[in-house]
Amino acid sequence: MPAEQFLADGPREVGLNPDKVQALFDRAERDVKEGVLPACQVAIARKGKIAAMKTFGHAVQGGIDKPATDQTVFVAMSATKAITSSALWLLVQEGKIGISDPIVKYVPEYGTNGKQTTTVEHLLIHTAGIPTAPGSFKDWGDHKRRLERFAQWKPVNPPGERFFYHIHANYWPIAEAIERITRQRLGDFVRERIAQPLRLPDLRIGLPRSIQDRMADVKWVGEPAKDEEYQKLGITPPRAGLGSITEDAVLEMNDPQMRETDFPAGGLMTTAGDIALFYQALLNDGKACDGTRIWQSEMLREARRIRSGEMIDPARGITANRALGIVIAGADGKANLRGFGRTNSPEAFGHPGFGGQIGWADPATGISFSYLTNGYDRNDLREGRRGVAVCSLAGACVE
Repeated sequence: MPAEQFLADGPREVGLNPDKVQALFDRAERDVKEGVLPACQVAIARKGKIAAMKTFGHAVQGGIDKPATDQTVFVAMSATKAITSSALWLLVQEGKIGISDPIVKYVPEYGTNGKQTTTVEHLLIHTAGIPTAPGSFKDWGDHKRRLERFAQWKPVNPPGERFFYHIHANYWPIAEAIERITRQRLGDFVRERIAQPLRLPDLRIGLPRSIQDRMADVKWVGEPAKDEEYQKLGITPPRAGLGSITEDAVLEMNDPQMRETDFPAGGLMTTAGDIALFYQALLNDGKACDGTRIWQSEMLREARRIRSGEMIDPARGITANRALGIVIAGADGKANLRGFGRTNSPEAFGHPGFGGQIGWADPATGISFSYLTNGYDRNDLREGRRGVAVCSLAGACVE
């Protein structure tokens, strides 16, 4: 739960409509009430404060099934990528790493099998050509094994040639570079340079074992949508393969050792409130509530510039709209397919996470929003509708 100074005295204090906020919460709670999801947590923020935050349902925490609360932390999966990217931005603005630099300048072990020309930008915008690079999430925690993986990976196409969403491998060399430059573990660097200045005690990549009893165990729920459901929508049913993620891999997040690992692409374990406040700082020109500057204005402008051009995301059939580690909503009417709602402006930015995790900010309204759940829905059509619904309701909450 965010500190008291970050809590608004009701939605109206920050210019949000209480009835619209309640409609948002009602929609979020519906899936828990109907038994579709075990738990979820929602937070909406504006003007540097949490306008409202609620947690619904039950979760196994510390081995005990009990009500989830605003103190319960959830794994944010790939919503982590925005935090890891923002850590890199700090080094970019300090001149310690260049976006157009080959990553081998910082991580020589990566330069094998045709990956020598891969740039930092290629990795951040998912054009590095390693979407299916083999490796367990747990490999990240073993430094020797991590470097062995770098050497093993072979790109499926020349770096920079095409976009395909990378589940996690592209963030390994990024985080390795951060650790070598700063001589700190990624999680420690994020805590020192981002979480602590922003006064966000629960913004952590890697969760200490001493507080893991606050973590909601992840759980698979539901059954996959039937082929006929996809066909009615004119969508090709998904098949396991390129870009897929297994149920066993997700359940690794319940392993205490894995939780301690500061996994750069999916190891953010936090509250929806802290994610919403992180995005508030980005909306506040990179400054904390006390005026302390974290990110420079020019860096944020560059971070939010679309760099993937007209490259198509083959999984969705739309332009990728990738900036430096974040996604931009865009004005083509497809923002809902990029992790946003139908009411967001084209300038909205953020990064979704596997299983329906959400984190974004909209410069047009000043709203930032996060939705987290421990229920990983096998029915991805239902998950997609849920995400669009809550994002659309959140984006329309301005009074």
